[in-house]
Amino acid sequence: MPIKLPETLPAFDVLTREGVMVMSEAQAARQDIRPLRIGLLNLMPKKIQTETQFARLIGATPLQIEFSLIRMSEHETKNTAAEHMAEFYRPFQEVKQERFDGLIITGAPIEHLPYQDVTYWEELTEVFDWTQTHVHQTFGVCWGGMAMLWHFYGLPKHMLDAKAFGCFRHRNLAPASPYLRGFSDDVLIPVSRWTELRQTEVDAIPALTTLIASDQVGPCLIEDPAHRALMILNHFEYDSTTLKEEYDRDVDAGKPINVPLNYYPDDNPARTPLNRWRSHAHLLYGNWINQIYQTTPYDLAQIGQ
Repeated sequence: MPIKLPETLPAFDVLTREGVMVMSEAQAARQDIRPLRIGLLNLMPKKIQTETQFARLIGATPLQIEFSLIRMSEHETKNTAAEHMAEFYRPFQEVKQERFDGLIITGAPIEHLPYQDVTYWEELTEVFDWTQTHVHQTFGVCWGGMAMLWHFYGLPKHMLDAKAFGCFRHRNLAPASPYLRGFSDDVLIPVSRWTELRQTEVDAIPALTTLIASDQVGPCLIEDPAHRALMILNHFEYDSTTLKEEYDRDVDAGKPINVPLNYYPDDNPARTPLNRWRSHAHLLYGNWINQIYQTTPYDLAQIGQ
């Protein structure tokens, strides 16, 4: 079954050309089933790129997905057209009476700020608490995951001396986890961040379990059953060229930046990068959707009860 998207959303045409099964709202209305309601709280500046990346992954499962785009209520983006935001996004304050089978909270390029200095931090903490009563399972990505762990457990982030940037080998620490069905023992994952969580501090919280980790860049995928949540600190959702775009942007701006490790063939930025994480990206998000499908109540009103 496909993912349900508005036909005018840019991701609709992009994913159709890629062969991802997408369905218009009119087509979906003719099917007598309850689609899974998945929300994307998009905190990234490039909204269209990010919504397409996540729609691609959650739209590859055999279930019908109703995809809802959510934004912070008062924060105004400077990198996406106001018309796009008005047509496709709803502020959190408008959706908080609704219930969702799943919610993805993206990262944001604000790692250098203390959490309490983020302009929308108060509302974001409201979102975190709201997930406990109105969302069946939550997936926090990069800064979004770190922020959740700080809110619920006081787990601190630490600034790195140099940006963790490139594709890093990670170990599968929990092959029996339903979220890692089909995973290899060794996984390559894109990383792009200036902060880290420390494994010793994660391990000191009994409620948390690290499912994937790297000897070079630390914990990656963390499960928090008490809050029905996963947190991933790295970027399975990235397109083949996302790290290249970040690298080229910083080079053009004259900012100090290393060539992303293990990304370009022979680490040569003149060569075309290869995507070596796509299959595991689809596995992870497909497994997450499957777990939601297996455990969520059929009656939306029972979510969070």
